[in-house]
Amino acid sequence: MLVAAAVCPCPPLLVPEVAAGAAPELDAVRAACADALGVLAAARPDLLLVVGPAERPGRGVFPQGSRGTFRGYGVGIDVHLGATLPGAGRPEGGRTGDGPGGERELPGSLAVGAWLLERAGWAGAPVEALGVGEPLEAERCLTTGRELAGRAARVAMLVMGDASACRTLKAPGYLDERAAPFDAEAARALGAADLAAIRELDADLAYRLRASGRAPWQVLAGAAEDAGLVGALLYDDAPYGVGYLVATWS
Repeated sequence: MLVAAAVCPCPPLLVPEVAAGAAPELDAVRAACADALGVLAAARPDLLLVVGPAERPGRGVFPQGSRGTFRGYGVGIDVHLGATLPGAGRPEGGRTGDGPGGERELPGSLAVGAWLLERAGWAGAPVEALGVGEPLEAERCLTTGRELAGRAARVAMLVMGDASACRTLKAPGYLDERAAPFDAEAARALGAADLAAIRELDADLAYRLRASGRAPWQVLAGAAEDAGLVGALLYDDAPYGVGYLVATWS
């Protein structure tokens, strides 16, 4: 059963070394993410599931210890999903070497999630991850969430994903007047743990607005059915024209 959830954005810029000189611009969202992970730890889950958007071949399940990297952004930082498995020989600091969790590398959103967990010193429960594809229809998302909630008696979820990328002229998706209303409704729904509103988010519009969080949020809505969780919105802003939302459900 789902006992807690944290919703966080997934830009690689959350990693200060990737952001470089611009790192202080995202200090507030990093702090909100840290607070959200604190809610997960306080729930004392038996299992933590990290869910985030992924392109092929990054979809599907990733076991504990799976490796992600930010080397494509010019920094020598590797991360691992949760504590690595015994005897795996993980290098100190998680900055070099291959992960023991299999040959597939974590997609970007899950790598950011793994970085957040490492930064928080997560040790509260075993960790697994799931990369979901943007085309995944709402009903499939909900079904997936229901299945995830049944994985353990006390399940927590770290749900990665951004709102629209079309909030300004310089945004990655250019300016779209539909972006701000979409993000406002997503922020309201996530902050209120409004499952009905999250289920009703328009998948086609989300795709056009490049809102990568839509599918993971709907997976969360499926997992939270009958859980009776209360939401709180910790952060809502659009630096660089991309909507970043941080929320907790507990």
